[in-house]
Amino acid sequence: MELVAPEFALEEINKYKKDIITKNNLTTEEFEHIKFDLAIAITFIPLEKYAASFKVALSVCPDPNDIDFFALAITLKLPIWSNDTKLKEQNKIKILTTTELLRRPKIKKIIGDTS
Repeated sequence: MELVAPEFALEEINKYKKDIITKNNLTTEEFEHIKFDLAIAITFIPLEKYAASFKVALSVCPDPNDIDFFALAITLKLPIWSNDTKLKEQNKIKILTTTELLRRPKIKKIIGDTS
């Protein structure tokens, strides 16, 4: 399974570094380690690769803060992983909650769930 996100998401992580550290009781070193791991686990896609899908994304995305994620999902024809129920108020892009994602056979195999 490949995880992708708009490149700006990495910028947001940096922008809110202090908040993330405070809310999660992390040291700066722990934060940097987690950010490094995220950069390895997630492919961050530059805006130019999905900008052509913004018009459609604007018409279907119920939350203006998530336009980039919708445009990327439209471009790559992928679902979005989010627990934000508001995002399910449309039918163009499949939204998977963590629970729904963990129920998928491919994910169960990755995490070793035999139930």
